Amino acid sequence: MSRTKTSKAWLHEHVSDQYVQKAKADGWRSRASFKLIEIDDRDKLIRPGEVVVDLGAAPGGWSQVAARRLKGNGRVIALDLLEMPGISGVDFFQGDFRDEAVLEQLEAKLAGDRVGLVLSDMAPNMSGIPISDQARVMHLAELGLEFSRNWLKPEGAFLVKVFQGHGYEEFVGQMRKTFKLVATRKPDASRDRSAELYLLGKGLKA
Repeated sequence: MSRTKTSKAWLHEHVSDQYVQKAKADGWRSRASFKLIEIDDRDKLIRPGEVVVDLGAAPGGWSQVAARRLKGNGRVIALDLLEMPGISGVDFFQGDFRDEAVLEQLEAKLAGDRVGLVLSDMAPNMSGIPISDQARVMHLAELGLEFSRNWLKPEGAFLVKVFQGHGYEEFVGQMRKTFKLVATRKPDASRDRSAELYLLGKGLKA
């Protein structure tokens, strides 16, 4: 079956994208690496000696950035529903974060260590039904926030991908109840036409 005009346009945009080209040239797993690089350059989230948890890690762009910036001093634990080829300095395991057994496995890997940074670039498989897709996106964000409440150090941070739409304002409210500082980030590597935003929470409230 021939490609549709829409898929051809996306493929052309993707191949010609400056961040896709730069990712290949610089050895990054995906263009998403530049999103985290820009945010971390601004907010100094990845600190040597800390534990970083990367939820929705595949294909590994964010885990790569975290591992390189920890410089061998710290731990990166990465999780995704999809397979991900190994990355030096990253402890990856495959599973669905929505499953209680997978959450227990993640907690076992922490072995009681508190987390300095939780990254969540999780996104569900999109159905094309906006209301349903938005609900699933926000559900994943809420699961990431719940994990952060339970496992972050008091001075830790949570960076999560969300999409503006139904449930967004309520989730921002939950973030503000949880963190001393809450900010939005829209890195240059995030496509202009994309509705995605990143919410950053820093410093747990007592």
